[in-house]
Amino acid sequence: MSKQELPLIASADCCTTTLSSPLDPETAVDLASAFKALGDPIRLRLLSLIAAAGGEEVCVCELTPAFELTQPTISHHLKVLREAGLLTSQRRGTWVYYRVVPQALQRLSDILAPAASTLSRA
Repeated sequence: MSKQELPLIASADCCTTTLSSPLDPETAVDLASAFKALGDPIRLRLLSLIAAAGGEEVCVCELTPAFELTQPTISHHLKVLREAGLLTSQRRGTWVYYRVVPQALQRLSDILAPAASTLSRA
């Protein structure tokens, strides 16, 4: 679908988020870095694979076969996600185990979630 084919949505019909006030500059910077980290399809897939583990740790050795990338490249993407605060990691010997930070994902979700009043109109 091209840009010209996109339907216009009237502002009254547009969803609002659960934010009760505009973001302060510091919060906006923090959230932007997390969203930027998720802007890469590889990182988004990595996060979804780790999140699918249901809160359990996932070894980098389990993630690498899912991609046609080298292990150092996968590790780089995981480092970006970790630095954005979306993952935690723990080294055990030569392997690193990753886990999703649920509070970080909830924070991103809260920004995107429509307010309850707009859900009832749908």
